[in-house]
Amino acid sequence: MKRKLSLFLFLCLTLPLMAQNGIRVNYKGSKPTVTDFAWAAFTSLNAEDEEESGDRPWRLLEDAMKRNRQGLSLEEGEKLTIDSKNGYILYERTYDEHEDYICRMEVCYWNESDGKHKLIAFNDMASYADGKPVVTELSGMIFYRYNNATKRMVICDPPGFEIDYGGTYELPRIGKDIIFTRWNDDGTTTRKVLKWNGRRFKF
Repeated sequence: MKRKLSLFLFLCLTLPLMAQNGIRVNYKGSKPTVTDFAWAAFTSLNAEDEEESGDRPWRLLEDAMKRNRQGLSLEEGEKLTIDSKNGYILYERTYDEHEDYICRMEVCYWNESDGKHKLIAFNDMASYADGKPVVTELSGMIFYRYNNATKRMVICDPPGFEIDYGGTYELPRIGKDIIFTRWNDDGTTTRKVLKWNGRRFKF
């Protein structure tokens, strides 16, 4: 079975960190925000291998967040939404030479029902061209589990489901469930809801 390159690179870069008890999440205040989780992942990847991190799709989001933090304008065609209250980040980019293509990346987190952990998702399986999903060898969705006590997060398997590369995923800005959409050969779509139960997702 073909492995997706983005997942492979993510694992190669993060597995050494897991051996060191995960990635440290630094934050101010009483609890981390979705941006703190994003910065922790980006910083750890850059520390592991700067050359590889420069090629990964997530560098687009990282650069946009840096400019936003510095009060600088985004590049033409870029849009960045950081909703700290709802634990959600959305990055969108369009290109003049490919007007029908929309690059979308999302970050989201959920509080687990045990009150001791959080689940964080990084999703770049939400891009479209001509209204249809675009899934390449660089597409993927990565999950981390954060421990409130240790303030560290470790990469984990998708909780409760396997990633289907035949469609797109939408992380929730409002609510808790993930939406999966598959485009069928006959032009119809099949929509499934992955419902969050406080620990994992269920169809």
